[in-house]
Amino acid sequence: MINLTSETRLLNNIRPDILAMSAYHVPDASGLIKLDAMENPYVLPDELKAKLGARLAALALNRYPVPTYSGLVTALRAYAHIPESSGVMLGNGSDELIHLLSMAVSKAGERVTVLAPAPSFVMYRASALLNHVDYVEVDLQKRDGVNGVSFQLDVPAMTAAISTHRPALVYLPYPNNPTGAAFERADMLAVMAAAQAVGALVAVDEAYQPFADFTWMSELARFEHMLVVRTVSKLGLAGVRLGYMAGGADLIAELDKVRPPYNINVLTEAAVSCVLEHVDVLEAQAQQIRETRAVLVSALQSMKGVRPFDTQANFVLVEFERDANEVFEGLKARGVLVKNMTKAHPMLSHALRLTVGSQSENAQLLDALNDILK
Repeated sequence: MINLTSETRLLNNIRPDILAMSAYHVPDASGLIKLDAMENPYVLPDELKAKLGARLAALALNRYPVPTYSGLVTALRAYAHIPESSGVMLGNGSDELIHLLSMAVSKAGERVTVLAPAPSFVMYRASALLNHVDYVEVDLQKRDGVNGVSFQLDVPAMTAAISTHRPALVYLPYPNNPTGAAFERADMLAVMAAAQAVGALVAVDEAYQPFADFTWMSELARFEHMLVVRTVSKLGLAGVRLGYMAGGADLIAELDKVRPPYNINVLTEAAVSCVLEHVDVLEAQAQQIRETRAVLVSALQSMKGVRPFDTQANFVLVEFERDANEVFEGLKARGVLVKNMTKAHPMLSHALRLTVGSQSENAQLLDALNDILK
């Protein structure tokens, strides 16, 4: 047994900023309708499961993966319409790619900055700080649009911050997590131009692209400083952990140097390759999520004291007149787990994030909300 003095001495070997951090918390969803993590609620059809099982059973698990992953990259190029002139880099989820980007831009003895809108994905900040990179946030602004109120880029503030801090990397999540909005094209172009003027990379995070109306992938050739980051998680393959990033071939070749050589295991490689041969299944599920999202948003709009924000993702950010913490606990007590955003950012102090579930799950969510708010 390690005594207290010895334990303290051992912990002193760990960086103070890491000791001060809180671990990423994943709540226990046992026995609950799980609408907190933006997962696809639908499973693969039995016929595809059988094909996948046979593919996985044939793998040589005693061998390392071939680190080029050329077959998987070819499949992703076809599915995502990645330009042939672009390079592709794979990650153990897009989380790893975000971490590797911060690692690649960090420089010993130099002050380097990553910049992103806020609120946005928590891993941008975490990965920057873990790699000794400064992190600058620029608040979004609430703006009325044709589809209701949404969180949009504050272009003057973003461009001013880019000019002042001269970041090495700017994140533009499209659509944005946790707000759900797809930023207006003119605003995206203005921020990308400001980043280009200071020589910054721009990472357009398209994790929720299957549910959006537009992709920046087709414009990679136009912007040499742009990277498009995606994941297969929201398609319905969250369990296999695969992210991919496309950009200029020369740029990707340099970034790929920080990637561990066997970061994608053979099970993930084979599973994704197999399922992408039946992409119609995934696209049908995404379409169903878009349709049920519209029904869910309409129902939320009809509720008194509830404001859903415009979304192009597979979730809806909702603001409540009542204490959102009470609503969160009330939902949990009724068997529904959603994401409590009240402490994530001051602009979200009255907000919960609701994943779009199946029709049955959404109906139970709405019934629970009506019971709480009556």
